[in-house]
Amino acid sequence: MADIILVLNAGSSSLKFSVFDAAGDAMPLKLSGQIEGLYTAARFKAKDARGQEIGVKAWEGTGFGHAEALAYLIEFLQGHAGNDKLVAVGHRVVHGGVTHKQPVLINRSIVAELAKLSPLAPLHQPHNLKPIEIVAQLRPQLPQVACFDTAFHRAQPEVAQAFALPPSITDLGVRRYGFHGLSYEYIASVLPGIDAKAGAGRTVVAHLGNGSSMCAMVGGRSMASTMGFTAVDGLPMGTRCGSLDPGVVLYLLDTLGMDARAIEDLIYKKSGLLGVSGISSDMRTLLASEDPRARQAVGLFTYRLARELGSLAAAAGGLDALVFTGGIGQHAPAIRETLCRSAEWLGIALDPAANQAGAQRISTPGSKVSVWVIPTNEELMIARHTAKVIGGAS
Repeated sequence: MADIILVLNAGSSSLKFSVFDAAGDAMPLKLSGQIEGLYTAARFKAKDARGQEIGVKAWEGTGFGHAEALAYLIEFLQGHAGNDKLVAVGHRVVHGGVTHKQPVLINRSIVAELAKLSPLAPLHQPHNLKPIEIVAQLRPQLPQVACFDTAFHRAQPEVAQAFALPPSITDLGVRRYGFHGLSYEYIASVLPGIDAKAGAGRTVVAHLGNGSSMCAMVGGRSMASTMGFTAVDGLPMGTRCGSLDPGVVLYLLDTLGMDARAIEDLIYKKSGLLGVSGISSDMRTLLASEDPRARQAVGLFTYRLARELGSLAAAAGGLDALVFTGGIGQHAPAIRETLCRSAEWLGIALDPAANQAGAQRISTPGSKVSVWVIPTNEELMIARHTAKVIGGAS
């Protein structure tokens, strides 16, 4: 019999899950999957550690939501766990605010505290918290741990977290938080074993996907990041605009007569790659398109990557390595090549053949800055944190 940990990452209409063996440092994956289309036409799919399909189910109608999905998932796990015992649930929670620098064992007061941060991450925080409340109802004695996407960046120098605003506003928690911290923390944990110089030195990690950001690390610690007060800041993303002059928001309010909710919808859901191209938020679609608008969207994305790389290298005091991760970072050699070519002034020498082949190292042996493609594993990071927290609590 083995102890197992369930990792949950909830969205507005989806629930991703992974199950890990809780024993030891390796914590091998036992199964994973997701339930998509909640509240419309829900679809369940699960695979074992080898990628073999072990469960498929579908439901019709709007009545199948997060509560029904979690009830079904726990029942499914009980049927497939054999003698294994579910000992904890780890949750990805986007925002931990100023207070939380580490994962935390969840109780009612913690949930209430985290709920107050929902305005800072309106597309994520409420949906991250919903499964916590449901699991507490279904299995009240089961420990739950919140792991925060902001926590890794709390190590940044104070000046990197501050806006030039009066203390009366800053003291309310208005500061740069940074996100994708679980991804960056995972890269920081494995990088020393891949490239000791990069692990101990000055590295910029580009987490590129539907949500994209970059982070400068020195010795595995976050020094600066492109995302700020919210996860809409920084790079253009699938549907998010990225950095925007605050004067534009005032113009939308005063001249176009848009209200706060309309602006929120614009900058979170109708901008970025989708907004510029008018075609798609999917980088694969845009790279395959000959439409000038698609090229414009891709060009804007890569231009912003290059600008932010220079800025982050300055924050780190130089550059020893560049790491690509995330869906676009791992699977779009054209994006990697464009950024590396634009950063030759930093000492990057791309190996085009290695880049096209999807090799782990895509820079030449003589490159002053090494360049890597490393898949991230936020779920494993959450499982590790959860095991540590419940181990310390026992």
